[in-house]
Amino acid sequence: MRMRLKTTVCILLVFPPLQGQLLKTYSLQSPLSSPLPQSNSITDILTVRDTLWFATGKGLMNTINKGLSWNNFGNTGDLTNRGISALAVDDESIWIATAFTTMQDGESLSSGGGLYYSSDRGQTWTFVAQPIDVGTVDTLDYEGGNNKILALAITTVVNNVTFDIALTKNTIWIASFAGMLRKSTNRGLTWDRVILPPDNLNSISPNDSLDFDLAPTSGRVGLRGNLNHRVFSLFASDDSTIWVGTAGGINKSTDGGISWQKYSHQNQLNPISGNFVVALKEQRWASKRVLWAATINAEAADEIRGVSFSADGGQNWKTALLGEFSHNISFQDSIVYVATDGGLFRSSDEGATWSRSGTIYDKQNLHRFSSSAVFAVSAMGDTVWVGGPEGITYTLDAPLQPFGSEWKVFRTYQTLAEPSATYSYPSPFSPDDEVVRIHYTVSRSSAQSITIRIFDFAMQPVRTLIQNAQRAGPREYDEIWDGNDNSGKRVANGVYFYRVEVDDAEPIWGKIFAIQ
Repeated sequence: MRMRLKTTVCILLVFPPLQGQLLKTYSLQSPLSSPLPQSNSITDILTVRDTLWFATGKGLMNTINKGLSWNNFGNTGDLTNRGISALAVDDESIWIATAFTTMQDGESLSSGGGLYYSSDRGQTWTFVAQPIDVGTVDTLDYEGGNNKILALAITTVVNNVTFDIALTKNTIWIASFAGMLRKSTNRGLTWDRVILPPDNLNSISPNDSLDFDLAPTSGRVGLRGNLNHRVFSLFASDDSTIWVGTAGGINKSTDGGISWQKYSHQNQLNPISGNFVVALKEQRWASKRVLWAATINAEAADEIRGVSFSADGGQNWKTALLGEFSHNISFQDSIVYVATDGGLFRSSDEGATWSRSGTIYDKQNLHRFSSSAVFAVSAMGDTVWVGGPEGITYTLDAPLQPFGSEWKVFRTYQTLAEPSATYSYPSPFSPDDEVVRIHYTVSRSSAQSITIRIFDFAMQPVRTLIQNAQRAGPREYDEIWDGNDNSGKRVANGVYFYRVEVDDAEPIWGKIFAIQ
């Protein structure tokens, strides 16, 4: 999952340790099937043969029929409605990590909710508690060498969120940011901390003479913090070649996670654009293998957000989409797709030139993404699936169907019990950074004339949202209000009323709460 975080992290050592790594197994007779997706907040998409898997703000779901129906795997023990922070799927296993919000001294902090895995395509699940340590400082023996590495004990789930998972033969790798890089060879029963180079070294191996601490941040126990121990992304090229993205660069191991080479914005002639690496993916087509990374500026003033890619195993990097905050990357043979805050980008010439998707709008059901931001992308043949804060969509990218020319949008909503009902969501909404959707239904199959007007608390007209727009049913619709009045001025905080007029029928009234 690509969660939006600040590039700083705080390790809190004030919570009591959680004891043990208790495994719990949950059985699921059949996933809940629905014609609508379970969430409009999509953070990751993975394609495995004919199945699309989605990490959402309310759990895990998939579709095997291109969105005609959706299978919800959230009705399983503690997994119910948990936000998914990481997702990994192979032919045999599904692994997910969950996250939730903790309030500490009035501040909202992300917390790791543990992991789940299934070996039978989601029919049964085993829960693994978020990996934590006991004590204060441990001494790690670095792969049988002469080096003893002092390691900070992470004793809390606060900020200890798993943001990426990689699966190799008999090993599970997790990137837990404040919890650092860890691996398990017994399906999460125990976890080993994996030692990466500190900020001042470009590589480590067991034969080196080393003197540094394994800690993502300096703390009260006298350890020296390192940005390169704040781990965010993972990719396994094969069982021996592991790539790890941190707040200090990209790390590569070719011996199964023992020795590491670090690539940063500062230590190469042709470097990555920025040291905060939020996604790693490998493109393979013909005989080529290219490692792509979403590289965001960390601390140095000359770093810049964008994407970085290497065709020679990390020795040299090219950069593209400079200035764009990228979240995820996918491929269709030689074509590259990048999900960013500025939209979905596409390159068919190895990153030399790029096109952008433009407005995502479904001409059939009139659903539209109101903002450009998308967080996830995955190509399934000629179909490019995209997810973000406003739902799921796909477009075709084929010779007879130009990229981004047509969209199919999927959004979930609470269905209306009767034609005379309506509601707005989210409630309340903040006009500064989101839109509000007015939900209503059209019951007749023939086209009907729809007008929606918005009024302030004194019933003075504020905005005519649509007037005499033609809508046919039976179908439920959303109309978007951006919080501006008819003159384009942002409205003040308060209560607003809206009126839905369907032909000559009695108007339907609803309420909107605007809070900046």
